Amino acid sequence: MSTPQLPINSGFTAASTTSHVISGINLVGKVAIITGGYSGLGRETARTLVSAGARVIVPARDVARAKQSLAGIGGIEIEPMDLLDPASIEDFARRFLDSGLPLHMLINSAGIMALPERSLDARGYELQFATNHLGHFQLTAQLWPALKRTEGARVIAVSSMGHRFSPVIFDDINFAHRPYDPWAGYGQSKTANVLFALELDARGKADGVRAFSLHPGGIPGTGLEKHMPVAILQEAGVIDENGAPLIDPAKDIKSIPQGAATQVWCATSPQLDGLGGVFCVDSDIAPLMASQPEDFSILRNHRTGARDTGVAAYAVDGQAAARLWTASEQLTGLNFLS
Repeated sequence: MSTPQLPINSGFTAASTTSHVISGINLVGKVAIITGGYSGLGRETARTLVSAGARVIVPARDVARAKQSLAGIGGIEIEPMDLLDPASIEDFARRFLDSGLPLHMLINSAGIMALPERSLDARGYELQFATNHLGHFQLTAQLWPALKRTEGARVIAVSSMGHRFSPVIFDDINFAHRPYDPWAGYGQSKTANVLFALELDARGKADGVRAFSLHPGGIPGTGLEKHMPVAILQEAGVIDENGAPLIDPAKDIKSIPQGAATQVWCATSPQLDGLGGVFCVDSDIAPLMASQPEDFSILRNHRTGARDTGVAAYAVDGQAAARLWTASEQLTGLNFLS
């Protein structure tokens, strides 16, 4: 039986931080891998899990940058890995499997957003889809033996309300036959994150592995917004005239500790024991969105405070999730839990 896409009244709010959701949770003996764990939300997630006693491993394309960023946080291990390089992912996974360690938490937090021009990886796949979804699909597949042998393992896919910009366009994922749009590309990659968690949970729960996806919030200052003009961010009320963040959780503009709270909650909270496959927001399960506004805009919602925390129906559609799984296996050349 699937978990209903309904809030469970967790007691947390948009203003809750990582400190709130980790309170009272002991992670001694637990092992976590966090992609993107050396910047923004990933770094805060790594810091929080280490503070609760977890052993945290951060794969990084730029190891030197990762070491510099994490220098003030003790207990984090850094390993080389590039999400756009299948051989690099395979090497990282092999090293981890050879260690014999269990894997309690795999938090797929790395991502890119709204690339202004159509870009392809070495295989010819659109870069946002390749980074945000396919790289994490391969990583999860090749770490599966470690997840499977770990009682109560969880896989966390960091998505976004940006999934509302587009479903996955299966007939043209790479924008080969339609005009490229930065937000449509981002949107379908974030929808893919939600669908992946849904199907992974359905296939993995018999082995004790559960999966969740989530929207962290609008988080100024993580670098994810680097392709967005400053004037647009100022108009939306995300930053002030000096570029300083205007934190207002009620408008979904969060600090980094507030933004990382939901992925920490998904990875660690006993409130989610026995549940899985759902999209979460504000450290709770999100409701289904009643309808999709024709003029949906994350920035407009920030500006007006017209906040809807629901997930689009197409992002939690079981048939689309199964279709994405098949497509992902074909695109990566992997046979994952078939």
